[in-house]
Amino acid sequence: MAAPAMPAEGALPKGRMIGYFAMVLGMFMAILDIQIVSSSLTEIQAGLSASADEISWVQTSYLIAEVIMIPFSGYLSRLLSTRVLFTISAASFTLASIGCAMATNLETMIVLRALQGFLGGAMIPTVFATTYMIFPRNKMAGATVIIGLVATLAPTIGPTLGGYLTQLFSWHWLFLINIVPGIAVIALVWSFMDIDKPDYSLIKGFDYSGLIGLALFLGSLEYVLEEGTRKDWFADEAMRWFALASFIGALVFFWRSLTYRNPIVDLKAFRNRNFATGCLFSLTIGVGLYGLVYLLPLYLGRVQGLNSLQIGEIMFITGLAQFCSAPLAGFLARKSPDPRPVLAFGFALLAASTWMMSGLTGDWKFDELLIPQIMRGAALMFCIVPINVIALGTLPQSELKNASGLYNLTRNLGGAFGLAGINTIMTERTNFHWNRMVDFINPGRWEVQQYIDSIAGMFGDRSPADQTQLAIRMLTNKVQGQAYLMSFIDVFFLLSLLFAAAAVAVVLAQKPKQTPAPGDAH
Repeated sequence: MAAPAMPAEGALPKGRMIGYFAMVLGMFMAILDIQIVSSSLTEIQAGLSASADEISWVQTSYLIAEVIMIPFSGYLSRLLSTRVLFTISAASFTLASIGCAMATNLETMIVLRALQGFLGGAMIPTVFATTYMIFPRNKMAGATVIIGLVATLAPTIGPTLGGYLTQLFSWHWLFLINIVPGIAVIALVWSFMDIDKPDYSLIKGFDYSGLIGLALFLGSLEYVLEEGTRKDWFADEAMRWFALASFIGALVFFWRSLTYRNPIVDLKAFRNRNFATGCLFSLTIGVGLYGLVYLLPLYLGRVQGLNSLQIGEIMFITGLAQFCSAPLAGFLARKSPDPRPVLAFGFALLAASTWMMSGLTGDWKFDELLIPQIMRGAALMFCIVPINVIALGTLPQSELKNASGLYNLTRNLGGAFGLAGINTIMTERTNFHWNRMVDFINPGRWEVQQYIDSIAGMFGDRSPADQTQLAIRMLTNKVQGQAYLMSFIDVFFLLSLLFAAAAVAVVLAQKPKQTPAPGDAH
């Protein structure tokens, strides 16, 4: 049941502000843990005696579980209340983190990471919904900047922080770092965030079929997107079965959501044009947020040969730019009566940043990457704040909890689609460029033979035949490296087109006419 409206202007009570910032900290932990293990999978693999193929499940299990919980959280928040759900979520997340740090085998780690993702996943959409429930209108812009900064900064610094913790201590600290803030979040949220009442009547006629359909649909889809490139997509039998399960789950889920009297995920928020377009923009920003956090470290590691600490120092620039641009994004959110021009500028700036990256070479390091990273960090803030306003700022309070889950789901799915698309494009374009260049390194060509002869002299202690073979191998590796580099260029160029198109598509959204009055505590 929606709470009565509080005045449009006024200060938020101190205790409630403390509880809200505790919730934001919990959301930061949940989003951070998506990426914090990505730079330390090799160390975790060694610690758990796992294979290279198996260790990816440390990240995949978290993502699959979280993407199921995010849309389900709206129903649970209405059933249990915001305070109870968030406290349970934070406590479960913290306990699962302790378990992950103590895990001695891969199977235990996968189960605990799934629990961590599922039980902790409710914290993310609950914060977004709470923001629009409790803040008066004159404080709304600042609050949206805070959650926007957290939502974009956490995945940006996740690999950097993970690399530092693993290098300085051990991989166990990727999870132990959650204990102290987790306890603080539990205590503060329980003490200060009694903002709504549970509605236990929702448990009557619980839609078990819809929940099973949701889990099959999103869980299988996430698995296909995460593992598809590595398993050659539908050439793999398991991929075909998971794709079929996702399709069947989607049919069941949408059927129940559209026909059942009390669905676990109510899709009627999509009838609001701004919410639908806001989710589209959220999907796009998910591609940029997670895709670019993946691409740049991949280039720095595989092309430049940098370690996780060196990569972290370069990636830190994006996070610093986000911090510095947050006040300006907040100022524009407060002063601009229409968020669409700010959003268009943000997407245009993001497009310009990725277009600059399409000119990279094998020699680009800190100096060359500085300006594109600053632009990217600022662009993310100029995008996420107006997207929040467009998607959630005009919905009635009764729809906020459910809509927040759907909205946050689109960002995660955007990241999953983006990573799958990036990996597929890179594979295809690397092969394309290799096939184009391979004819030019035919040893029968005079220029190629001259180059081989010049390299062969470096191996004077080998036989002439071995010298030639080693020279050919060096030349082949060099061409393969160039093909790989050119695939990065192609991906950055395509991403620039995507963000430019998003800047133009801003006209699809309507100017928000009003922001709903936030709710009071009781």
